[in-house]
Amino acid sequence: MKKTKVKTKVKVKVKKILSTDKKGKLIGRITHYFSNIEVAVIKLASPLKVGENIRVIGGQETDFDQKVKSIQVDRKDVKIGKKGESVGLKVEEKVHDGYKVYKI
Repeated sequence: MKKTKVKTKVKVKVKKILSTDKKGKLIGRITHYFSNIEVAVIKLASPLKVGENIRVIGGQETDFDQKVKSIQVDRKDVKIGKKGESVGLKVEEKVHDGYKVYKI
């Protein structure tokens, strides 16, 4: 008796989680970090307001929460960072490009 192999393909849909979970809502990613002034540049995927709380997660050991005290766009203070903008934000810990920023 001859053995035949049957190949089957299984399609699995993987849903990207961009909504809220225990981390919060993903609102952007770090694109640059100025270590001398401890400011991160964040490319926003959702609006961010002064006074809101954020969580930064990245690397093996970086995971911290902080309150947004000020936001700058082109070196000018603003109250709200809009979706699609790159904003400057003072951060409490050292960060690197690619770290994720969540609103909590």
